[in-house]
Amino acid sequence: MSEKKVHVVLAGGGTAGHVNPLLSVANAIKAKRPDAVVTVLGGTTGLENQLVPAAGFEMDTIEKVPFPRSINAAAFRFPFRWTREVRKVKAILTARQADVVCGFGGYISAPVYRAAKKMGLPMAIHEQNARAGMANKLGARWADYIGTAYENTGLKPGERTRVERVGLPLRPAIASLAARLEANPQLARVEAASQLGVDPTRPLVLVTGGSLGAQSLNEAVASSARQLLAHAQVVHLTGRGKLKEVRELVAKSAGKDVLNDLGIDHVGQGDYHAVEYLERIDLAFACADLVICRSGAGSVSEIAALGLPAVYVPLPIGNGEQRFNAQPVVEAGGGIMVSDTDFTTQWVLANVPSLLADHDRLSAMGKAAWGYGIRDAADVMADRVLSLIR
Repeated sequence: MSEKKVHVVLAGGGTAGHVNPLLSVANAIKAKRPDAVVTVLGGTTGLENQLVPAAGFEMDTIEKVPFPRSINAAAFRFPFRWTREVRKVKAILTARQADVVCGFGGYISAPVYRAAKKMGLPMAIHEQNARAGMANKLGARWADYIGTAYENTGLKPGERTRVERVGLPLRPAIASLAARLEANPQLARVEAASQLGVDPTRPLVLVTGGSLGAQSLNEAVASSARQLLAHAQVVHLTGRGKLKEVRELVAKSAGKDVLNDLGIDHVGQGDYHAVEYLERIDLAFACADLVICRSGAGSVSEIAALGLPAVYVPLPIGNGEQRFNAQPVVEAGGGIMVSDTDFTTQWVLANVPSLLADHDRLSAMGKAAWGYGIRDAADVMADRVLSLIR
C-alpha cells in the first residue's frame, strides 16, 4: 500500500532573509519526500513573489497585517483586517489540504499561526534572529516545534512545545560552498578566484554592507586602501549608487592604478576590486580571509557556517538587534564586533592590517566561527516538520 501523500504549507515572506530559509527547507522536504506537496503562503508585495515561483513552488497570497504600535487609524482597522486575513488563510489551508504548517516569521506568518491553531493543525516555527519578532512570539505559544538560529531568543513556548537550536537553513549556494570548504578549501578557493579574477595565493578582505551598502564601512575601508593593500587584496561591494564615492576615496588613499573590477578579464589590473553588487557572493566568501560587514541574522549565520573570521559592525537602529546577532559568535572567538560610531578609518588602520598579518589569530578565529556555525539546519527543520504529520 502506498504511503499517504503529505501536504506541507510554509508561510513567510517580505525580505530575502525570510524567504531564503523557507525555500531551503522546502527543497529539503522535497528531497526527503519527493511525493510531498509543498506550497508557500506569502504576501502580495514581498520578494517571495519573485523567489518562490523561480524556485518552482506554488504560492498563495494574503495581505500583510502589521501589528499596531500606536493608537491611530490603522489600529482601529486592525481587528477587521486581522479577522479577514485569518479567514482567508483558513480557506487556503483547507484548499491545500494542509497536514502541517511551518512559519518563518514576518507579518505574513501571524494570521497563518492563528488559523492553524483554530484548525488544529500541527505547527512548526523557525526563528532566525537572536531576538524574536512579534509574529513568532505570537505563534510560539501554539507551536508544536520551534527551531532557532540562536539560543535565548525571547520566545515563550507552550508547555508541550519542543525548542532547539538548529541554525539557519542555508541557501543552496552557501550550503554547497560549506561542503566544498570542508572537503578541500584550497580547491574551492582556486576555483572561485578564477571566476572572480583575483589572486588565489594572496589574502583577501571582503567588504559588504548589503545591497544598499553601508556608508560607515565604505568610508572607513576605502580611506584605508593603501595600508590594507600592503597585506591583502580587497573585494568591496559598495551597494547601489555608492561605487563612485568609494572609488574616489580609494584613489585618494592609494592611487587610481589599484582600482579594478571583478571578472576574468580584469586579472592583474589592480588589487582593489570595487563593484556595487555581486550576485555570486559565495565566490567571494570562498576566497575571503576576513569579512567586514553588518551583522544581519542571515549574514552572521552564513559567515559562521563557512568558518570565516569577521569584523561585524552592527547597524545602529532599533533595539540593537544586529548586535545580538553577532554577539554569540564573537563570544565564541569567531569575530570582532565594533560599533558603527567606532568603526572609523583610524580604527581600521589600528586593527585590520595587524589582524591580516597575524595568520595564527585569523586561523583561530576561523576555526571558532566554524565550530559555532551550523550547516544542516534545512535538513533538520525538514525532518522536524515531517515528523509532526499525524
